[in-house]
Amino acid sequence: MEKRGLGNTDMELTTVGLGTWAIGGPWQFGWGPQDDDEARGAVLTALEHGINWIDTAPVYGLGHSEKLVGEALRQTTHRPYIATKCGLRWNQRREKVPCLEPESIRRECDESLARLGLEVIDLYQMHWPDPPNDFEAGWEMMVRLRDEGKVRYLGVCNYSVAQLECISRIEPPVSLQPPYSMIRRDVEDELLGYCAEHDMGVLAYSPMQRGLLTGKFNAKGLAGLTPDDHRRRSPEFQDPQFGATVELVEALKPIAERHGRTRAQLAVAWVLRRPEVTSAIVGARRPSQIEETVQAADWNLGQEDIAAIEKLLAKREEKLAGRF
Repeated sequence: MEKRGLGNTDMELTTVGLGTWAIGGPWQFGWGPQDDDEARGAVLTALEHGINWIDTAPVYGLGHSEKLVGEALRQTTHRPYIATKCGLRWNQRREKVPCLEPESIRRECDESLARLGLEVIDLYQMHWPDPPNDFEAGWEMMVRLRDEGKVRYLGVCNYSVAQLECISRIEPPVSLQPPYSMIRRDVEDELLGYCAEHDMGVLAYSPMQRGLLTGKFNAKGLAGLTPDDHRRRSPEFQDPQFGATVELVEALKPIAERHGRTRAQLAVAWVLRRPEVTSAIVGARRPSQIEETVQAADWNLGQEDIAAIEKLLAKREEKLAGRF
């Protein structure tokens, strides 16, 4: 599987990484009920197919995702890079609570190490720059944790260029983790260029837009989401956006089929077409899902396909603009 270097680090990451948001099970931003055996199976299958890094976070399932990843790692001889995060705690209602207080971050780090069964976290990321007045102090603590040897490298998620510049005066992050997909392209405006200029890796999350770009969603699929699936509350899963995206995904089908590929693979390969992107984080709730999407890792889209997709994306935008 193709690998790309992560910024100025010595880490060579496969162009597809395993995301573990969904396997955490129910919480405020959960994906509905999850079978733990299938979750561990998805982790092991990813490693067996050559994926060499896993992205997780304490808040995914309120510790449960990290716990499952740790359990899976104890069942295999594979030793992938592990990326996790800090800055989101939770309350008794299973709701996220942003907290970047330095001592809270220290406790989070120790708790993550214990759940994952690790001595060192390979990539420790600030999940959100929230509360906005605290992210510099939180970042300073992360630097201390790095200097103490609890983590190897430091990254951030969901940051703007201005925020990246702010913490870079303390210590430049080695990576940024932003959302990026065919229908979420704001990262192209400024962030990708900034990261390339400053030798920061880019770890793109939600390349399949939480399942919308896989070809498995229609009105019936939407109705089948469990009541506690957070996607029910998202504007992307409501009209007019939902209908426009379903039409887009149907129009993408001939492009994927021409190459003997699936639309999920196409969505991931499209994100990887950008050289600034180190790796795409691909979520999986069961082994069969990662068996499909891992095959996008070595698919280099041709210019003809990229141009055809661009026309379809422009058509979707025009349709939405006409409805608003």
